[in-house]
Amino acid sequence: MEKLILASGSPRRRELLTIAGWPFEVIVAGVDESLKPNEDAENYVTRLAKAKAEAVASQLHEGLVLGADTTVVIDDEILGKPKDQDDAARMLRLLNGKWHAVLTGVALVRVGSEALVDCERTRVKFAEMSDKEIQWYLSTGEPEDKAGAYAIQGKGSRFIEEIEGDYFNIVGLPIRLLYEMVQRGDH
Repeated sequence: MEKLILASGSPRRRELLTIAGWPFEVIVAGVDESLKPNEDAENYVTRLAKAKAEAVASQLHEGLVLGADTTVVIDDEILGKPKDQDDAARMLRLLNGKWHAVLTGVALVRVGSEALVDCERTRVKFAEMSDKEIQWYLSTGEPEDKAGAYAIQGKGSRFIEEIEGDYFNIVGLPIRLLYEMVQRGDH
């Protein structure tokens, strides 16, 4: 299995690659993650994944660079990482008792070649949460730095009622899609 260069500082992506037995090193890309006007979620995450991979690839002489970006969407609203506790609480109330989508854009760039880009979508249903449960979850600090203000692999797991699709996508990297993209070859 070819070593990847992960263009992300995400500890969750590092953990998933390690669990999957994928050799990698990390070079963090400094990319503006601002949403463009009228940009939909799929274009947003694929644009950022590609920008991260290309930014790192431009610094190297060889290698296969992986860029990824994950976001949460409910009722056409993109929920990135919360700005603060109030924003996290707002996001959790939006998700409360409802289905939402988690999208991860994945980009592979072999230095000197064009990017191969794809997107994985997984549906997630939150259980009904009381205000007390939302406050408890916020107090754990886990919602900070997580798209949609929750971590399915952590304490947030107790509020997930159902998923349709790739669990690892929700954590932050659809391993099967990545494997398929690498297998496609010449990129």
